[in-house]
Amino acid sequence: MKILQTPVRFFTAIGGVENHVYYLSEELIKLGHSVKIICADDPSSKINNVFGIEVKRLKSWFKITNTNITPWLPIEILKSKYDIVHTHMPTPWTSDWSIFLSKLMGKKSVITIHNDMDKTSFLSKIITEVYLHTVFLLSLSLVDKIIIVNEEWEKSFSNTSGILKRFKDKIIFLPNGVDTNIFKPLDIPREKNTVLFVSILDRHHKFKGLNYLLEAIKLIKKTIPDIKLIIIGEGELKIKYKNLSKELEISENVKFLGEKNQKELVSYYNKASIFILPSIEIEGFGIVLLEALACKTPIVATDIVGLSNGITKSKSGLIVKKRDKKSLVNAIEYILENKVIAKNMGENGRRLVESKYDWKSISEQVVSIYQGVIS
Repeated sequence: MKILQTPVRFFTAIGGVENHVYYLSEELIKLGHSVKIICADDPSSKINNVFGIEVKRLKSWFKITNTNITPWLPIEILKSKYDIVHTHMPTPWTSDWSIFLSKLMGKKSVITIHNDMDKTSFLSKIITEVYLHTVFLLSLSLVDKIIIVNEEWEKSFSNTSGILKRFKDKIIFLPNGVDTNIFKPLDIPREKNTVLFVSILDRHHKFKGLNYLLEAIKLIKKTIPDIKLIIIGEGELKIKYKNLSKELEISENVKFLGEKNQKELVSYYNKASIFILPSIEIEGFGIVLLEALACKTPIVATDIVGLSNGITKSKSGLIVKKRDKKSLVNAIEYILENKVIAKNMGENGRRLVESKYDWKSISEQVVSIYQGVIS
């Protein structure tokens, strides 16, 4: 098959839709299919034509609610030769044009919805509401299949679940994956009482709950004075979080390390005592959780992440209620104070990833979806 994928951006250092598209495309090519990617020429993601993936980057004029607006996108889609287009949300524009034009050209389309739609300001709330009940609704009516990575989307997607429920006959649950050959245990020691957090530090990722984690660290410091929080990621809110650390008097316990490449990330996952994802809203799945689990690192996450049921059933970490600082503190302290349990959680996490979330298996399921749509 000739497959056209249209994420808003392609391949960045930290998790997310971009890496999902990269690893899926890599596996699709291994299975004998051809893949072309059309995306924005975003300065944070500059990998081109890797592993046989053709990448066409388009100049973007500006952003609306974290979506690059690329005016030449429709022309590039019309010029492309493909059997099926696979587009991605929650960032509009690319997904809507991909679906509309595929319908016009008599081609099939699939959309993967990775997350709920964000509403970060008063203006974005208005824009989002109008979009959801007009363009998004039309896109869902035209697309052939809808893949959602969060099994609990009806509970977790507070802004879009009502609309998505109208199209349940098109919806297929299929989780994210992780490359277990890259993200794996290394022969290096864990650093004592070290908590790891990985995210982009901008306003569009405030839902990751870093402020709650910083407040939790202040409380944990009373019982574990040498607690260390390692924060990997960059963004305009980095200064704000640094200032909050000073206000909470935990600056000596918190290290902001900026962006790290993939190899460095694997090392930090392996050195951490625990990986934390304290998301407070709109979390779709949490690919970083899979990366940490693949490195045998125990997890603490909130009950809205798409992996929460798997973590609980496999006993690979602890799940707490969102915005519940006390529960977050108790979970972190419990794992740090119980080394044997922490080690068992790590072993369980690696087994969970290998059994359910390896990219090879997931890509084969995606191909089956494509074939079902085309036939």
